[in-house]
Amino acid sequence: MMEKPVYHKAWLLVLPMLALVCFSAIVPLMTVVNYSVQDTFGQNNFFWAGLAWFTETLASERVHGALGRQALFTGLILAIEVPLGIFVALNMPKKGFWSTFCLVAMSLPLLIPWNVVGTIWQIFGRVDIGLLGWTLDHLGVDYNYTRDTLDAWITLVLMDVWHWTSLVALLAFAGLKSIPDAYYQAAKIDQASRWKVFRYIELPKMRGVLTIAILLRFMDSFKIYTEPFVVTGGGPGNATTFLSIDLVKMALGQFNLGSAAAYSIVYFLIILSVSWVFYTVMINMDKKGT
Repeated sequence: MMEKPVYHKAWLLVLPMLALVCFSAIVPLMTVVNYSVQDTFGQNNFFWAGLAWFTETLASERVHGALGRQALFTGLILAIEVPLGIFVALNMPKKGFWSTFCLVAMSLPLLIPWNVVGTIWQIFGRVDIGLLGWTLDHLGVDYNYTRDTLDAWITLVLMDVWHWTSLVALLAFAGLKSIPDAYYQAAKIDQASRWKVFRYIELPKMRGVLTIAILLRFMDSFKIYTEPFVVTGGGPGNATTFLSIDLVKMALGQFNLGSAAAYSIVYFLIILSVSWVFYTVMINMDKKGT
């Protein structure tokens, strides 16, 4: 029996996409790499600097401080949004009109652009015209996110929880919907408690989607820029100056291209490495669970 010939000409259809990816991703990345090993005094004159900018970035207390603030923010976000998203998904109606209503309502925050979210919470937290700030002020609470570090952090965390918990809830809800009714019927026959149903039936079925949710939230929160920049501008002082804000200040504010390029590459490698390690660990845990 003769084998059918394999035609590879179909791969030609992929070339336009590869060219687009090369133009929009690889070329800018190579430009950043080029700047990270050179220095300039203007007039488009560059000279070789080697790894000097990387050494300076890795030893900089400024970078260490921004990295610590970024890690703390991401840790708080994951610690709040993942359990809260699971709780919301477990309590959402599974069928009928109210199920559809809840899905639509949970999707609305995800449709709002990041800069609009920042503007909403910037106004929302103001003491003179914002509902949150005005209410807290009339309750006797000394709240001002522009001058108090704790207030600024609470505002940013609440803003991100409001904006992105829906993503975790919707993904967890999708995992719950995939569980056959027979599992619940068997658990009812065995008189399993609500905790055991969650622990041995629902949580294993949600593990895959929760892995995706945690990865997405880690990457998004670790490179967050627009919302905190609009709300606090990195202040008060440097209290909310995360890695992204600090990088923009260095590149555009100080126009230190070499240092900013090395900074951005280190920033990228941190996100890539942590995401890869986390994904590998979660996949191995999932395999052991099955």
